[in-house]
Amino acid sequence: MKIIPFYKNERQLIKKAIDGNREAQKTLYAKHAPKMLGVCRQYVKDIHFAEDVMIQGFVKMFNHLESFKFQGSFEGWVRRIMIRESISFLRKQQFVVYDDGIFENNQGSYSGLTTEMDTEHIQQLIDALPQGYKMVFVLYTIEGYKHQEIADMLDISESTSKSQLFKARKILKENLQKQNIIGYGTR
Repeated sequence: MKIIPFYKNERQLIKKAIDGNREAQKTLYAKHAPKMLGVCRQYVKDIHFAEDVMIQGFVKMFNHLESFKFQGSFEGWVRRIMIRESISFLRKQQFVVYDDGIFENNQGSYSGLTTEMDTEHIQQLIDALPQGYKMVFVLYTIEGYKHQEIADMLDISESTSKSQLFKARKILKENLQKQNIIGYGTR
């Protein structure tokens, strides 16, 4: 059976979704959900909560779809919604703590690891960070936000953002060294 795409480009698909076309909305969701779950998972450790956050993000996206002005990437626009939704979820759960003394003895144990750095292992190392450090690390390193943007998003000072990133990198480096993964992630 040959599958014929209903929409030739994403712009047409978005316009149909704005008009309430359920099939177009379903297609947009199916196209972006796997990647957006990955975005939410970067912030929210538990996969079930990450799925809930992603669904809430899509609800917001569909409710505000008409505000997308076709300037820049649609995926980037959806990604920003998912990031903000993840941050909002963590704030509601009161998981975010920006405290200098929190990172002591906060390492997880991972047995049976090889020196190959696979995606799941990297995610586990990032998940072991204190939540505040993790959020700044992901926003800066993975999402590419500047410290001022992170400060505005998280309602912290720019120097706190820089400090959190420095400490997150330090913890990651220490964890890598403890696991005999020498030189990984250092410059």
